[in-house]
Amino acid sequence: MNKYELLHHDCTKWMESRAENSIHAIVTDPPFGLIEYTGKHLEKMRVGRGGVWRLPPVLDGCERKPLPRFTVLSEAELTNIRDFFEVWGKLALRILVPGAHLFIASNPPLTPFLSIGLISAGFERRGEIIRLIRTLRGGDRPKLAEHEYQDISVIPRSCYEPWGLFRKPISEKRVSQNLKRWKTGGLRRTPDSKPFPDVLKSEFPLKEEVNIAPHPSLKPQRFLRQIVWTSLPLSEGIVLDPFMGSGSTIAAAEALGYKSIGIEIDNEFYKMAKTAVPRLMKIRAEWESFETANNKHKLPSLHQATNLIPKKTRKNRKKGRNSSS
Repeated sequence: MNKYELLHHDCTKWMESRAENSIHAIVTDPPFGLIEYTGKHLEKMRVGRGGVWRLPPVLDGCERKPLPRFTVLSEAELTNIRDFFEVWGKLALRILVPGAHLFIASNPPLTPFLSIGLISAGFERRGEIIRLIRTLRGGDRPKLAEHEYQDISVIPRSCYEPWGLFRKPISEKRVSQNLKRWKTGGLRRTPDSKPFPDVLKSEFPLKEEVNIAPHPSLKPQRFLRQIVWTSLPLSEGIVLDPFMGSGSTIAAAEALGYKSIGIEIDNEFYKMAKTAVPRLMKIRAEWESFETANNKHKLPSLHQATNLIPKKTRKNRKKGRNSSS
């Protein structure tokens, strides 16, 4: 039976009614600037009129996805981002168990506003997970003076995406005690027992994934399964994605055998998720360590913990158990 639940709902209202201390991790890719996924701007994007969405040119014979232009945000809109995530963060803190982690996507210019809001809400900032991915964002010449200043870029070309890592403060004296009581407080190590790194190689979603879920902010399964993997240190509990979109995070959780809940306010994206999740979860993905580029471990379509540990490591563990007994 499926371990996930998809809801067509306003996540803030759902979080207000959710029981306290009932979610063990949040992994989400919210609307960075808040306005790009409002009804008005979504409609403009869908009919190709742009709005806050920039329609990039056709490159290498491929039609690129629209990109939101965060540089057009006003000072009031930037302040609104901070205020929104402070209010939202307080709701998240209420439903998360002590020691639970929040993984939340952002982008370099907007990260400070999101972080200040979440810290003001009461979260501990634990760093960032850097997703190495080169996009079309940034690197543009000065508008209306491109020929005059051909050797100038207004901002750098984006080559990474920051995922903020936050934690609800633990309730026990030590992390080990928090793990025993709440099953949270730390991060699950990689399949070969190495510490989870804060830099992950990535790529654009596979063509197969895009065909299944043509969402403008779709993240690849290989990347999401690594983030979701580490979010539950004992592989127990519930992962929540309150800005579900096409359901790619929920598909990653289902592929790993984790319980999950996805919430989406937009009806078109909600309908997309209902059909996409059972198909995305079946896609084969590989674990690729940032530290050793050739060290790959296949992530099965269904969670089998022992199969995610290299055979050599399993033999050593078995030998150790036999010796101690």
